[in-house]
Amino acid sequence: MKTIDQKPFEETQSIDLTIGSFIIITILFALYMVSNESSNILIFASPFIVSAIILNVIMLFHLLDNFIRHYEMRKDIGIKILILLSNIPITFLYYTVVIKL
Repeated sequence: MKTIDQKPFEETQSIDLTIGSFIIITILFALYMVSNESSNILIFASPFIVSAIILNVIMLFHLLDNFIRHYEMRKDIGIKILILLSNIPITFLYYTVVIKL
């Protein structure tokens, strides 16, 4: 009987992007809160937030493509998709706090 070695999905760029986006958005949110809601922080943060959203959407489509094509690695890719999508509620929370202030 032949044994098939199943290698895990070795892409780490999606997790790096998720962690990097989370850290930078959290730092910008903390700067906004510490600076007494200065609009200068919002002007500085807006281009980054838009680019982070675009990059995360591109990475999501990349992971979805791999999820469809690589049937044997769906569990690993699915976990990476969930990790990537975990930034959405955090960003929404930051957004609602900034809008309510």
